[in-house]
Amino acid sequence: MAEDLYKTIAAPVEVAMRERSSKFLSYIYPVQSEEQIREALDALRKRFFDATHYCYAWRLGPHGEQYRANDDGEPSGTAGKPILGQLLSHELTDCLVVVVRYFGGTKLGVPGLIAAYKESAQQAIEAAEVIEKTVDRSITAHFPYLSMNDVMRIIKEEQPRISGQEFDNLCTMHLTIRESQAEKLIERLKKAGASILEE
Repeated sequence: MAEDLYKTIAAPVEVAMRERSSKFLSYIYPVQSEEQIREALDALRKRFFDATHYCYAWRLGPHGEQYRANDDGEPSGTAGKPILGQLLSHELTDCLVVVVRYFGGTKLGVPGLIAAYKESAQQAIEAAEVIEKTVDRSITAHFPYLSMNDVMRIIKEEQPRISGQEFDNLCTMHLTIRESQAEKLIERLKKAGASILEE
């Protein structure tokens, strides 16, 4: 996969399964921040206030550079790690997977728990719509009004997204473009007389 492409999910999904009288409810959410992760976890804890465990794992950032796994009281490494393992093997980031467990009275043992949490996470991921997103760079170009035609031609050819513009004696355009195409756009705009600020 290209360096500036990553996979995440389009929308939240919920899946349920039973394993020897324990009930596992799996949730996967697209998330952009730890704050969103906290909100999703709090909402599940309120909704399933009588559940036994809320085990989860998440990854954030285009390359999943931030991540965490939590066993929430299950034996160490039996819940959070297998959930995180599924995010890694499906190469997903900007995702939170939570598995809510209702203990049914039969102990599953360590191998049983690992298998159940792995399976729960996998089912949620497979039920979700996986999408590809690009790593983008935002830049601001300032240029004299006289350079307008040259700048507009470059923008038409390079096709960055325009998120804002002001036209006066000195014009300003706020642009977003894929990481892999950013340098070329910046070089061309500079040649056309623009000064560039990276956001």
